[in-house]
Amino acid sequence: MSAARTRSTGVAFALLGAAGFSLKAVFIKAAYRYGVDAETLMALRMLYSLPFFLVLGLHAARQAPHSISGADWRELLLLGLLGYYAASYLDFLGLRHISAALERVILFVYPTIVVLFSAWQQRRWPSPMQRLALLLCYCGVVLAMLHDLRNQTGSVWIGGALVLGSAVSYAVYLLRAGPLLQRLGSARVAAWATTYASLLAVAQFFALRPPSALVTQPWQVHALSIAMAVFSTVLPIWLVSDAVRRLGAGTTAIIGSLGPVLTMLLAWAFLAEPLGLLQVLGALLVIIGVRLAAMTQ
Repeated sequence: MSAARTRSTGVAFALLGAAGFSLKAVFIKAAYRYGVDAETLMALRMLYSLPFFLVLGLHAARQAPHSISGADWRELLLLGLLGYYAASYLDFLGLRHISAALERVILFVYPTIVVLFSAWQQRRWPSPMQRLALLLCYCGVVLAMLHDLRNQTGSVWIGGALVLGSAVSYAVYLLRAGPLLQRLGSARVAAWATTYASLLAVAQFFALRPPSALVTQPWQVHALSIAMAVFSTVLPIWLVSDAVRRLGAGTTAIIGSLGPVLTMLLAWAFLAEPLGLLQVLGALLVIIGVRLAAMTQ
């Protein structure tokens, strides 16, 4: 395959991956219209995703040069708890209160949280460029929240805090995942951490809801859960991983930064969420701030 073909395929995969991740909030908001609760919807998403990740994990294990140690399994459990279970659950809860577009804007600030955590760990102040990035990001979030406060009667502050908690949980996951990613590779870490998260989500469901609540959901909830599992979980992870292989992490990340804008457009098209100037300006400030933060890492 020629270099130009490889690059164009990588760009297409990166765009499709960004669109898939952007659709997640749209699927969740659409499912909520049928009366499903966050715990049941999350359990359905994880149940439908689980077979794919088991296959991915077993395939990666056959190609791995060494097995996973007991300490690594414990770390995978912790990463699954932080990066996929807690972050997802807080996100699902937050979407009960805020728009899909605002959710994506808030989630997208997780790189700046990584910057703050790193500065705290190293006992230093963020650099001037990092402080500018933080200022732009959080001003953007405020603008996007003002849009929701004008157009929505829900508990925007509660929803925003829950989604910000999701971003913090995912940032902690990223900070802890580095050494394990180097030892085990991204495929095994993603597969087994997600498997643990799936088991935690299902266990939470059975602790809080009767088993019949899974099968009595409207067919639309099951269809949306399957779509979320395939198009917003499994496929985007594979597409983005392949895009990184073809383009490199930097270019893939730049394309992925279109996520908040894509979510706004998709939520406007499929959920009839209002699209306003404050929201667009807020998303652009967040995207610029995140790109600046990435350049300083």
